[in-house]
Amino acid sequence: MRPAIEASGLKKRHGPQEVLRGLDLRVGQGEIFALLGANGAGKTTTISILTTLAHPDSGRASVAGRDVVREPVEVRRRIALTGQNAAVDDALTAAENLVMLGRLSGLDRASARARAVGLLDRFALEGAASRPVRTYSGGMRRRLDLALSFVVPPQVLFLDEPTTGVDPRNRRELWEVIRSLADAGTTVFLTTQYLEEADRLADRIGILHDGRIVETGTPAELKARVGSETVVIRDAAGTRLHEAPTDGTLAHLRAVLDRVDLDGSSSVTLRRPTLDDVFLTLTESRAGRPGSSQLQEVS
Repeated sequence: MRPAIEASGLKKRHGPQEVLRGLDLRVGQGEIFALLGANGAGKTTTISILTTLAHPDSGRASVAGRDVVREPVEVRRRIALTGQNAAVDDALTAAENLVMLGRLSGLDRASARARAVGLLDRFALEGAASRPVRTYSGGMRRRLDLALSFVVPPQVLFLDEPTTGVDPRNRRELWEVIRSLADAGTTVFLTTQYLEEADRLADRIGILHDGRIVETGTPAELKARVGSETVVIRDAAGTRLHEAPTDGTLAHLRAVLDRVDLDGSSSVTLRRPTLDDVFLTLTESRAGRPGSSQLQEVS
């Protein structure tokens, strides 16, 4: 089966800065692929090239089987892009935004209205359909922005940090919407700074560093490459007394505990590798951490 997205040797320079330095990428049809990297790593530049908003300096890329440089119009007919800021008209209602875009996309009035009704229901906005968008919460605005992307259903949906500025509850609701879109067959290419977002949503993750994707895999595969579970022992005040890797068996856990002088107030926990560990291991050292502060855990 032809991949939904394929790129080879993409390079892009902004002035003196070489942002992409030979990026290779392959995303399967119906897959949610998350591109993970610190601010300035080249995530938005990658999306700009794949959505025909920018040309690579060299290299090749295709989306939905069409070359992004030689066939940009054909690519645009097959994709939708939702950026970091909701592209909606605050003065209009949700229904009016959807009908207007439907008409601009070539639907007749009745078809545009029918499409709007279906999308309002699909994205859980039917109860607020007649309210001006300026009264919406951040999560509702993002859902409407996603709904607008499906007025003409895309083969590939690009989401550039779609939950930035959205509170944790609405963020999780958006995750459910995005997952449902992929389950229905849409390929989703997602950039994010939120570690849990990538962990919970993505079928596969690419780690972008120094202008290249340095590793790809499922969340579980990437965490397994970092290491096994770790036993962490703390005293009553929470101070860490001992930390050691474990294979997860009871026998090994007992052996670790036998090597430490414990009292009745000590606590024992198992810590599994996280995507934070993956990112730090594959990119920056723990001592420097210049990029790690811009990757966020989600509560």
